[in-house]
Amino acid sequence: MDFFGKAKTVRLRSHHDKYLVANDDEESVNQDRGGSSNTARWSVELTSGPTSDSIIRLKSCYGKYLTASNLPFLLGMTGRKVLQTLPRRLDSSVEWEPIREGSQVKLKTRYGNFLRANGGLPPWRNSVTHDIPSRSATQDWILWDIDVVEIQVQSFIRKAPTIEHMDSLDFNPGSPPSTSGKPAHYSRLESTDSTISVPPKSEGRTVYYHVADESGDVDEDTVEGSCFTFKGSGVEGLTRKLEEETGIEDIIVCTRNPLNGNLYPLRLQLPPNNATMHVVAVPESSKLGQEFAKQRLL
Repeated sequence: MDFFGKAKTVRLRSHHDKYLVANDDEESVNQDRGGSSNTARWSVELTSGPTSDSIIRLKSCYGKYLTASNLPFLLGMTGRKVLQTLPRRLDSSVEWEPIREGSQVKLKTRYGNFLRANGGLPPWRNSVTHDIPSRSATQDWILWDIDVVEIQVQSFIRKAPTIEHMDSLDFNPGSPPSTSGKPAHYSRLESTDSTISVPPKSEGRTVYYHVADESGDVDEDTVEGSCFTFKGSGVEGLTRKLEEETGIEDIIVCTRNPLNGNLYPLRLQLPPNNATMHVVAVPESSKLGQEFAKQRLL
C-alpha cells in the first residue's frame, strides 16, 4: 500500500514501457506509450476488503472504474477482459489488491488473477487482461511501475466504508450510473491538490522488427513492422525482449547484410549510442533458424 496510501492520481506503466490508458469509447482499456494524456491518469480510492485492508479502486478520466470482467478476451483463452465501467453496485470486480514486488506492484483481483499487460502479435499486442501467467517469459507482464501524479494532502486519511460485496464477477457493463451521480456507499476523500514531479525515464534505443514465418521468409514490403524501446546493450537481453514482444519462445535475432540483403544472426554487442535498429526475429524451429543453429555449433 506504500504506493497508493497517499496517492490521489497515478499512472501505471507496464513492463513494455507503456501506460495503462482508458480508451475514448469509455469502455475499453489498453496500453499506450503516451503518458501525458488524461486518459493515462487514474484516480485512487481507498477501501477495504474481507481479507485485506489494502484494497483500492482506480477511476478513469471518464469517471468509470477499472473492472476485472468475466468476459473472455479471446474464445478458448484464459485471459479475461479488463474494462472501465460504472456498475449500479460497487462489487469485487472493481477492487484491486496491490502486492509489492521490489520497486513495482502487482494488482490482484479477489479471485486471484492479476492485471496483465500483454505483448506479442495482434490482437494481444497492447491489450490488457486479468489472468495468471503460465509461462516464465510472461511473469513480468503483471508487474507495474507506479507514477504518482497527485498526492492527498490532509490532516488524516479516512477510508471509505466497506462495501457489501457480491460473490460473482458477472455484471452488466452498460448499467447506468446511480441517480446521485456518485457510486453508492462511497465517501470521497476531501483534499487539496499537490503535484510531485516524476523523474524522466531514459528512453533507450528504438528497435523495429519483423517476424519470419516457418520457412524463414519475411514479407517486409506488405507487412507493417512493429517497434519497441530497448534500454540494454547486449544481444541476449534484446533476444529476451523480442520473445516478450512477439510471444514466441526460442528466437534468433537477425539483421540484414547491407551488401546483399541476406539475414545473419547478431552475435556481438549492439550498435553504440542507442542507434536505431532494424531486426528480424527468426524462430529456431523454422528452416532458417535450424540452419543458423547448425552454424553456431560448427
